[in-house]
Amino acid sequence: MPDSESNLVSSHVDVINGTSVLSETKISDEKGSVEKRAVTQFGKNGYPDSIYINAAKIFQGLRTEKSTGRILLRYGDTSESPTLAFKDEHSRRVSYQLAFNTLKYQNLLEEMLVDSKVYPCYSIPDELTSLLVVMLYDLQDRKFQKRKIFAEEERVAEVQEIGHYLYRYKTKLAAALARCRIKYDALSIEYFVPETISKQEQRTSALPLCFWINTLKISLEDVIRDLEMKGFTKVESVSDFDHYTYAVDQHCHDVLVFPSCLREELLNLDLFADCQLLLQDKSRSLAVHSAHALLSEGGDIIMAHIGSHLTIAHMSVLTNDSMSRIFVCGVKTSAKEEELMNSFSRMGCTNILLLHEDFTELQPTDPRLEQAKVILLLPQCSELGAGNPMELILSEHTDAELLRDLFQGFVSEDKLRILSERQLNELLHALRFKKVQAIVYCTCSVYPEENELVVIKALESGVEGDKKRPYRLIPSIFSTCSDSESSTEMFFKVEPSEISSGCFLAVLEREVNTFKKVSAKDILASAAAQALLDGIVEEKPKEEVKKPKGKQRKHKPKAAKPHRQTAAHVKAEVPVSKAASKAEEQHVCPICPKSPTSKTQEKHARPTKAGSNTPQKTVQGRKAGSDTPQKTVQGKKAASNTEQKNAHQTKAASDASTSKAASNTQQKSVPQTDSRAELKKSVNPD
Repeated sequence: MPDSESNLVSSHVDVINGTSVLSETKISDEKGSVEKRAVTQFGKNGYPDSIYINAAKIFQGLRTEKSTGRILLRYGDTSESPTLAFKDEHSRRVSYQLAFNTLKYQNLLEEMLVDSKVYPCYSIPDELTSLLVVMLYDLQDRKFQKRKIFAEEERVAEVQEIGHYLYRYKTKLAAALARCRIKYDALSIEYFVPETISKQEQRTSALPLCFWINTLKISLEDVIRDLEMKGFTKVESVSDFDHYTYAVDQHCHDVLVFPSCLREELLNLDLFADCQLLLQDKSRSLAVHSAHALLSEGGDIIMAHIGSHLTIAHMSVLTNDSMSRIFVCGVKTSAKEEELMNSFSRMGCTNILLLHEDFTELQPTDPRLEQAKVILLLPQCSELGAGNPMELILSEHTDAELLRDLFQGFVSEDKLRILSERQLNELLHALRFKKVQAIVYCTCSVYPEENELVVIKALESGVEGDKKRPYRLIPSIFSTCSDSESSTEMFFKVEPSEISSGCFLAVLEREVNTFKKVSAKDILASAAAQALLDGIVEEKPKEEVKKPKGKQRKHKPKAAKPHRQTAAHVKAEVPVSKAASKAEEQHVCPICPKSPTSKTQEKHARPTKAGSNTPQKTVQGRKAGSDTPQKTVQGKKAASNTEQKNAHQTKAASDASTSKAASNTQQKSVPQTDSRAELKKSVNPD
């Protein structure tokens, strides 16, 4: 029997050789290739005890609950949220990756433990079952080789005990794995991965890699020169990729795209280690470029979420040449603040200000945000449209429970409702900032509940801080260079595929105040042409009836050049001049028919109306003599009993033949103090 087990182990090793299911975790940050090589070494030789402990706690919260009839293992109480203590960012990422890989093979691992009779073990309590499953996954991934003990690691008694226990029964466990593969006719253990996860991983492995260029450290030309020296060739698009090739992204001018097969080589380039090229999901580059395009000179940007430090840095790099500042919300601890500022310093970013408050805790009138013109919203979402959801969840420190949704391939209705409500609340809060001119809302979700519906509900809520200038949807800057099948007219959308990660983008901008001042004459002329002023006298705007300060000289009317006058202009002149004359005399509403001044003026104007033979006097005869521009009226009344009658009548007739002269004289009317004196003199020449 032992010989049979040995043969099974040998057969198992031969079959799975080179098909290890644990993807070697690559840390895409500024620490360079030295740390990445250390991570790879961790995966091949096992992990420190603290990583197993943290991975077991994460797996305990993510594992799939089985129905009563299918329960194989007892995992103990899971009511309390586990307390996680990570040594550094590297340990955190490796712990989550190990937990997620264990989750993918949960069914297989449980069957191996039961079939090999390794479980149950009465010396291992139910509370440590998660640790047992996690360490079993790592053992089979190392092809049942003994784990290396790291010199500087802190020993944990439970980890040491379970590690020795599993290694003691490694042959039985390997045989159980072989029997499971035979039972299910599995050519490799990847057969046991759920179909949704398998498709996601295939898409992720084929997805081109996007690196944005840190132009604070190196120019695009220098990067291209460096790549060409290393044997890379530039092509037009991803469809032209042929191993050592790259292309400039069609949407973002500072993003270079590479074949996925070059990941290892690119991460070991000095360009990456020196923070000159930075690996990040393209959706984040689309978001920061959209926000930057809306930024006015000297305006600031509010980033509502910490997300990835790479997103913040990219926004900082794009705005480096301006006076703009980047306000980042939600930096709760001084340790986190120090960590972020150190990262930004290494990348050369200097215009970033960290705020302790969450975005929804900020007041729209906060004096620190006086110059903020754009808000960038990258809310927590289901992330299922991302090219590498696992990487995005880890890099942006989002909810670990999203890993369960990623495993299932869908989000439950309750979880989707919670996410969409939170997203709507944040977008509504952004609308309340009166001085902000634009908002960019971006997700990696494939659900309309997190995308279009959130934006539409926010716009229909009517909570804008500036009611006179509400928000409206506008096309993004990428709409003109995108596939029409991927985008709508107002929303920019890219569906997840093997050549692109998914992205939803909405741009909201305040409506521009297009109100243009129009003179009273033009308004009344337009209204008169539409027969809207019959029997109605409009008041002249106040700015046109203000009395000039100081004494004014008398001005004689000027002759106007002949110009054909339309009926609309003649009709419009009547209420304008009458309204202006009455407003100047008494400063009361000119539409009142019982004004004493109006009656007096009509009485004095009758002799002029009766003795008139010119076309303009015919028009004047319809109403009081004050209905024509005041300079013309004064000329007629003075000429009725003085020696200047002929001269004034000639000029008055000339003025009556053109609407242009009437308009000019109306705008330059003589003050009433002189008009009254001249009128009195014309009636009583003695």
